[in-house]
Amino acid sequence: MAATRRTAKTARATLERQRAIQAATDRDDQRKKASRSPASNKAAAKKPAAATKKPANPLPRQHQKKPGSERDLDPRPQFMAPNYAGSGKLAGMSALITGGDSGIGRAVAVLFAREGADVAIVYLSEHADAEETRDYVEGEGQRCLLIPGDVRDPAFCRKAVAKTVKAFGKLSVLVNNAAFQEHADSIEEITDAHFDETLRTNLYGYFQMARAASPHLGSGCSIINTGSETGLFGNDKLLDYSMTKGGIHAFTRALAANMVSRGIRVNAVAPGPVWTPLNPADQPAERVREFGKSSAMGRPAQPEELAPAYVFLAAPSCASYISGAVLPVMGGPTS
Repeated sequence: MAATRRTAKTARATLERQRAIQAATDRDDQRKKASRSPASNKAAAKKPAAATKKPANPLPRQHQKKPGSERDLDPRPQFMAPNYAGSGKLAGMSALITGGDSGIGRAVAVLFAREGADVAIVYLSEHADAEETRDYVEGEGQRCLLIPGDVRDPAFCRKAVAKTVKAFGKLSVLVNNAAFQEHADSIEEITDAHFDETLRTNLYGYFQMARAASPHLGSGCSIINTGSETGLFGNDKLLDYSMTKGGIHAFTRALAANMVSRGIRVNAVAPGPVWTPLNPADQPAERVREFGKSSAMGRPAQPEELAPAYVFLAAPSCASYISGAVLPVMGGPTS
C-alpha cells in the first residue's frame, strides 16, 4: 500500500510539473499574440484565398491541459480499425504498452488483443481513458491490466514489468510509447525544467522500461519504440522533442544489435502527424486547426492507421527477419 501511494504521489508531481511547463508556454503564446501589431493582423486576414486552397482539415479549435484526454477530443480519434480482421498473429503472447490509455497506444492495445495478446497498459494519470481502453481490450476477448505510474521512475518501470509478468505469466512484447511534448519558438525559451521533462520521459522512460523488460524477454519476443518524423527531419518548434525522437531511433538500432544474439527483435515506428491528445495538449487552439495539413495527404493519421504497423513488427510470423528498423508511417513522401 505504501508503495502504491508513493507511485501515485510521483505521478501527481509529474503531472503538476508538466502542467506548469505548459502553463508557462501558454502564457508566452498569449503574450506574443497580444503584442502583434493591428497592421500585421489585418495583413494576415487579407491573405489571398488561393494561398489556402489545400483540402480542409476538419479539426476545430481546441486546447487541453496535459496530459490530455481522448474522450474530450473533437472529433474522437478513430482506433477500432473495423476493417482489420485478426488472425491469431499474437496468440498466447502478452504485451506491455506505455502510454496505452489513449492515442496510438490505445489503438495498438486493441489490435494486439484482436490478434490474441493479453495487454498491460502503463499510463500517468488518465484513469477514465485507461478504463475505457480496458473495456475495448476485454471486448476483444483478452485480459487487460492497468498500471498507473511515471516511466521517469526506474523503480516504477521494474514494478510495471513485474506486475505484467505476474498477471500474465510472461512478457512477449514491450511497446515504448509514452511521451512528453511542448513547443517553443526558440531554444532560449526552453527552460531547464522543460528540457529535463522531455528527456526524462522520452529517453529515460524508454531506456528504463527496456532495461526492466530485458530479463523477461526471450527468443521470438520484441521491443517496439515509437519514434517520429521529427526524429528524421527535425521540427523548428519541437527542438527538444525532435532530439529525443532521433535518440530513440539510434537507441532502437543499437539495442537491436545488442539483443540479436538472444533472438529478441527491436524496431521502431516513426509516425507523421497523428490525431491524439498529445497535440491539443501542446499547441495553441488555433494551430490545432492546421494540424496535419503539411502531410502529403493533407490531414493527420488516425491511430487505427498506425496500429497495424505495430502488429506487423510484433508478430514473428510477419517480422521474424526484421530488427533495427525504423518504419516510417507518414502518409506519403516527406521533404
